[in-house]
Amino acid sequence: MDIVNIKKLAKELNISTSTISRAFNGSPDINKDTKERILAFAKEHNFLPNHYASNLRDKKTKTIAVIVPEIANDFFSQAINGIEEVARKKGFYILLYRTDDVFEKEVSFVNYLNNGKVDGIIMSVSGEANDHNYLRQLESKNVPVVFFDRVYEDIDAAKVTTNDYDSSFAATEHLLQTGCRRVAYLVVNKSISIGQVRMQGYMDALKKHDVAFDDELVIDCSNDEKVNYKILTKVLQEIKPDGIFSSVERLAFATYYVCNDLGISIPGDLKMISFSSLGIAPLLSPALSTITQPAYEMGIKAATLLFEALEQKTSNLKRHIVLKSKLFIRKSSGGEK
Repeated sequence: MDIVNIKKLAKELNISTSTISRAFNGSPDINKDTKERILAFAKEHNFLPNHYASNLRDKKTKTIAVIVPEIANDFFSQAINGIEEVARKKGFYILLYRTDDVFEKEVSFVNYLNNGKVDGIIMSVSGEANDHNYLRQLESKNVPVVFFDRVYEDIDAAKVTTNDYDSSFAATEHLLQTGCRRVAYLVVNKSISIGQVRMQGYMDALKKHDVAFDDELVIDCSNDEKVNYKILTKVLQEIKPDGIFSSVERLAFATYYVCNDLGISIPGDLKMISFSSLGIAPLLSPALSTITQPAYEMGIKAATLLFEALEQKTSNLKRHIVLKSKLFIRKSSGGEK
């Protein structure tokens, strides 16, 4: 046969096109022998139905996009696993896009996806710039968006976050209660909502314990490992904090490297706690104290919200789910002997 499609299959087998479709879609209301005959014939002639084409009538791609800043981070890996589980149960595929925290990439991905290439988008934002009209265009195309972890407050969309303020307050307070008075706050992008909320928790904990806020101890870091190594080396040699609260997992690891090279003892000279979902945090030397977000559950909730929007045929669900993180005190902050 030449190019084989459902109509040609129906003609060759003398079966209706609707029966062919039911065979490919796994419908139970079709004779088993008929189904096997259709699938065997299709396989023999190298015919694989296109799941996009089969959904053209209702303009569904059965695909969702997931846009994240990074994949290596254990938090995002767990969240993606949660999203994928829900999508798979719904019979959907996921397309994964990594921005590397580059705003231009985020804009490019969203613009590429807003022409019916996916049914919905789940994203954790890069956090740059104030013009988010590229996201508002999705609403006119009826493409729902759900934010998780890192969000844009000016975009009215469904969101899944954690209690970042409470967690940051508790983490900072813990360091202060162990005797720290010069607690440095490490951040990559304090302009995004999550950076602002976490910093506010840090500042309010200092205020509660009558420790003056020092802008010199708010350390703007980078996405580049080598740059961070230089920044943190200078901080530890010149500013000399006695505590580190890292708002990003990779900055905690960078601090470990610098401390090792400079001969700075953790927790003897410097106590540390960090946001991290890394499963091996207790196995580090010393074991890392962490604020651990329920990453997998966040992925589940974000995907559930997206499919709720798809089922309701709305691009704006206007729901905000806040989950609780857990504080694990280990040796890096003086919590274990």
